[in-house]
Amino acid sequence: MKLVILGAGESGVGAAILGKQKNYKVFVSDAGSITKKYKNVLLNNEISFEEGQHSKAIIFEADIVVKSPGIPDTTQIIKEIKDRDIPIISEIEFAFTFCNAKIIGITGSNGKTTTTMLVHHILKNAQLNVGMGGNIGKSFAQQVAEDKVDYEVLELSSFQLDGIKNFKPSIAIITNITPDHLDRYNYKFENYINSKFRITKNQTEEDYLIYDNEDKVISKWLKTNKIKSKLLPFSTEKELEEGAFIRNNNIIIKYNNIENSIMSISTLALKGKHNTKNAMAAAMATTLLKVRQNTIRESLEDFEGAAHRLESVLKINGVQYINDSKATNINATFYALDSMQSPTVWIVGGVDKGNDYLELMPLVREKVKAIICLGLDNQKIVQTFGNVINLIVETAGAEEAVKVAYKIAEKGDTVLLSPACASFDLFDNYEDRGNQFKQAIKEL
Repeated sequence: MKLVILGAGESGVGAAILGKQKNYKVFVSDAGSITKKYKNVLLNNEISFEEGQHSKAIIFEADIVVKSPGIPDTTQIIKEIKDRDIPIISEIEFAFTFCNAKIIGITGSNGKTTTTMLVHHILKNAQLNVGMGGNIGKSFAQQVAEDKVDYEVLELSSFQLDGIKNFKPSIAIITNITPDHLDRYNYKFENYINSKFRITKNQTEEDYLIYDNEDKVISKWLKTNKIKSKLLPFSTEKELEEGAFIRNNNIIIKYNNIENSIMSISTLALKGKHNTKNAMAAAMATTLLKVRQNTIRESLEDFEGAAHRLESVLKINGVQYINDSKATNINATFYALDSMQSPTVWIVGGVDKGNDYLELMPLVREKVKAIICLGLDNQKIVQTFGNVINLIVETAGAEEAVKVAYKIAEKGDTVLLSPACASFDLFDNYEDRGNQFKQAIKEL
């Protein structure tokens, strides 16, 4: 069987390793340049590859194509492969074919990284043989090839879910759904919503869907679409017949007519309403996996958060610098601004994905004293907030943005990088943006 992989990033190279192990004839093709790290992996594993082009003569001979989640379906090469009826799947789907582990799949517009890490942290503390991958860490395919685990916790983006056919998690979590990546979904929110719910597509009555009961988008979709899995909502606002909820400031898990008080939300390591919800989802999932209540509580109390997500960097001259580079959409930035307790110098901007900045207006009026734009095209930000914020400065790099923030911020203020946008105009990715921001602060 000839396996062609498009894209030589983390997922593509992982799929290549697994494909070779399973005796496929593997060829990796990347239209851009392949980083040294991944090129070395391909060379060491004696896997054929090309960069800077797509050789159609080889690609069209494939029995199956694994596509990087970063390649849109509208790309010419994808259209031509489809015209030839060659199956195109995601690395997640390919790896699932060979996976024997019980899968906990987590998706959502925001909070999926933190929730994935929380579930993994709890299961690890419970001494279970568990892996973590998907949109975070090592690719799912490489883990299936190299690590034999009993449980696999996967963070799943909508792009990864778009390429599934048979993939099925035993436990699915949808943290929330807000407009994001609409440029990839014909600017139709319903297309993006349907993409997220593909996580439930193959679930049976023996499987579970854990979701935010207060998310109107999720609730509306569930009212009009039938799914087979057992529904377990979580709520911070009301008590539920079954699921996770808050009573007297405690997280309660109610399942199979058994009610357990897990812990007080005041002792959670991660603060903020959105993190309480992430903790509730993780507690519900791990309860289903029969983890002891004490282990869940202790894990949620000692967890250290994800890098680039409301990450405290340094305090300089009484000014706190916070790196929230992972906030690549409006909703993520909403959470960040909502959690600010002091006057905020807000660094925002990048590649706009169809953002409606007006959703942030009440928080900007209340919390923000100055805006620093970090992107090549800042017109929309300036137009939206120009009449509300007196000081808006445009910058073209992390170092410049930090220097400007240093001049503006006064003792007791917070400087918050929470871009609400993708990073690709000035940076390699959100990690690169966050790292450059942190480095610039250290050099002040």
